[in-house]
Amino acid sequence: MTSDPACSHLPGAARGGPVSHAVSRVARLHRIAAGKLLKATGLYPGQEYLMMCLWDTGAVRQSEVIKAVDLDPSTVTKMLQRLEQAGHVRRSPDPADRRAVLVEATDSSCALLSDVERAWTNLEEHTLAGLDADERTELARLLAKVEENLCRETADCTETP
Repeated sequence: MTSDPACSHLPGAARGGPVSHAVSRVARLHRIAAGKLLKATGLYPGQEYLMMCLWDTGAVRQSEVIKAVDLDPSTVTKMLQRLEQAGHVRRSPDPADRRAVLVEATDSSCALLSDVERAWTNLEEHTLAGLDADERTELARLLAKVEENLCRETADCTETP
C-alpha cells in the first residue's frame, strides 16, 4: 500500500462517505490503467467500450449507441468521428429512415478485437491481483449490488445489472 496522501487521504468533506470516496478513486485509477493498456491499440479509454458494443450488435442507429454507452451525444459523436477517421467505424444513412445514421464496426476493426480482449484481460488481472477466486466472486457480487443501488437512485439504467 502506498503512503502517498493523494492516494490514501480521506478529505474532511468525504468523511461521511468513505466507501463512495474509495469507489471514486478506484474508478479514476481503473480508467488510467485502462488507458495505459489501450495505448498500444490506438484507442482512448471509452472508445473500446463503444467498439465492444458495435462488435456485439453489428450495424445500429447512432442513437442506440449513445444509449448503450450512456454518454453525452456530442461526446459519442466526437468518438465516432475519431474512430471513423481511424477506419474502425463506418457511418451511413439508415435506409429505413434517412434522418437516422447507422453505425457499424468495419471489417478492419476486427483486428482490434483481440487487442482489446487482451487489454481487458490484463486490466482484470492487474485490478484483481492478490484476490483469490472467492474474493473475486464476492467483489463482483458486491459491485453488482452497488451498481443496482446507483441505477435505482439515478433512474438511469441502460440495462439490468
